Amino acid sequence: MFLDSSVVTFKAGKGGNGVIAWRREKYIPKGGPTGGNGGHGGSIYLQADTSLFSLEVFRNRRLIHAASGGDGGSNLKQGKSGQDLVISVPCGTLVKDLVTKEVLFDLSDVNQKILLCKGGKGGKGNHCFKSPTHQAPNICTPGQEGETMDFELELKLIADVGLLGMPNAGKSTLLSDLANVRVKIGAYPFTTLSPNLSFIQFDDFSRILIADVPGIISGAHEDKGLGLSFLKHIERTNVLVYLIDVSPTEGRDPFEDYQILRNELKEYRDDLLEKPSIVVLNKIDEETAPERAKAFRLAYMGDPSLLFEISALSGEGLDPFISTLRQLAQAQGKRFV
Repeated sequence: MFLDSSVVTFKAGKGGNGVIAWRREKYIPKGGPTGGNGGHGGSIYLQADTSLFSLEVFRNRRLIHAASGGDGGSNLKQGKSGQDLVISVPCGTLVKDLVTKEVLFDLSDVNQKILLCKGGKGGKGNHCFKSPTHQAPNICTPGQEGETMDFELELKLIADVGLLGMPNAGKSTLLSDLANVRVKIGAYPFTTLSPNLSFIQFDDFSRILIADVPGIISGAHEDKGLGLSFLKHIERTNVLVYLIDVSPTEGRDPFEDYQILRNELKEYRDDLLEKPSIVVLNKIDEETAPERAKAFRLAYMGDPSLLFEISALSGEGLDPFISTLRQLAQAQGKRFV
């Protein structure tokens, strides 16, 4: 299951207590204090992991805590420190203040690691308070509490390519062809309810990460349909692919669909229109689709070399499209693969 936001309480470990102890050995009448210090509590870290694409680890975990430190012992024994807790999260995870919504951390780099909550310091045993003028201290200190904080975690996917289209435009079918993965495909709107991600691997073993974003409808920027839930995942893609259905079965105008997609991106964040993009006219193998594609080309004012006619179902026209997609995506630089 795909999860891209969660509110979690993180609690670092408490430091162990210091102790009061005395050296008691035969023939040593003035043994002195030997109380050891407590161990430090474990801290909590988040680390970006390229193998993860969801915050699923937090689905049923609303409180996460690290181990506490052990108490000190006699004979100057130091308490065992609590083990640090390192939690892996997907690249693109934002850590926000729960109240102000301010972004505190952005884990967008490979293996980036941040300290989220610091463990408490261990208390001091009575040995630490010994001095020439105070040779028998009868005091110790307790361990400090670890930090406890509430954070909102939000995932904004990082991908080389984002597939955009109206519901039932064929994005899932195209992704299954490009990346050779099994995704849910159906002849009804909103078949895709969460982003599908996979790698396209080429003969030289280079790869690009492609994300199939759920269908966008008019008014998505106002949270209609699946709306804002997934528009945010477009922000961090290098290249956008507008997939347009040119078949007559849906009763839609292809160029109008294209304009709706562009307008929704503009209303959400107008700088998204500046991203490199490819327009793909899908279902070209259906009856009258070539005529509708010709009408689209006449109305289209963009670069004709970045406009392709394909059939995701039959594979027609995929090779030149994939070649151009590869060149465009790799020209933008690798994200993390």
